[in-house]
Amino acid sequence: MSAEHPVVAITGSSGAGTTSVMRTFEQIFRREGVNAAFVEGDSFHRYDRVGMTDEMARAFAEGDHTFSHFGPDANLFEELEALFREYGETGGGRVRRYLHDEAEAAPYAQEPGTFTPWQDIDAGTDLLFYEGLHGAVVTEKVDVAQHADLVIGVVPVINLEWTQKLHRDKAQRGYSTEAVTETILRRMHDYVNYICPQFSRTHVNFQRVPVVDTSNPFIARTIPSPDESMLVIRFARPQGIDFPYLLSMLHDSFMSRPNTIVCPGGKMDLAMQLIFTPMLWRLLERRSRAR
Repeated sequence: MSAEHPVVAITGSSGAGTTSVMRTFEQIFRREGVNAAFVEGDSFHRYDRVGMTDEMARAFAEGDHTFSHFGPDANLFEELEALFREYGETGGGRVRRYLHDEAEAAPYAQEPGTFTPWQDIDAGTDLLFYEGLHGAVVTEKVDVAQHADLVIGVVPVINLEWTQKLHRDKAQRGYSTEAVTETILRRMHDYVNYICPQFSRTHVNFQRVPVVDTSNPFIARTIPSPDESMLVIRFARPQGIDFPYLLSMLHDSFMSRPNTIVCPGGKMDLAMQLIFTPMLWRLLERRSRAR
């Protein structure tokens, strides 16, 4: 953790909705004039798209049916921890991009599914903002979570997460239901051991809970809308959180526990604006004092 060079991390599984949270933070950064260094978790995968396909085939041939993007063998956890540490100490570090599709790859004259070269973070940024799978991961070898000043978990209930992943991967990536289902099953071991434990290390968790039937996500025709959901917001440290203010601003919200607010799912963006703007102010004020 660092006073002068804060690190903010959004962590969540594939299909959890971390990209939507990132867009909310982009709005906050623009409004508050924050110059953030953005880091995508996919850029710390160990293999590009072709390489990952080859490694999965190799693992399957050797009887390993759990090799996945969620686990340490497919990721550069040491490099991710080094980035968080170096940024906290110096405001610098080395990053790259993973090019998901043709639109992202075209400016680099590369194929989709490849990485750009490593390069230094631009000098003079106010904070580092990570969005991906492993913002609070801890293993026997690395502890990424210890270097982050603010960690936010995005955790839909599991059936909703699977529904969102199925619809996204089928619509945007052209995968079949069977292919996405196979991926979900293959990732389950790493999901339990490397994804779920992170949400006990976060400062705030946002969990969307549908209020419509998602009993069988593999045949769901639509993703439950925000208005068909409730949002459970859990604070690891409720001290200093102005709960009466949040309850007054988030219509139809209530507290289910001393550290937990429940509000309508359509209020997610507003809730994040209300909660994280003051937290961001505090990080920047601490940064100013340190400098």
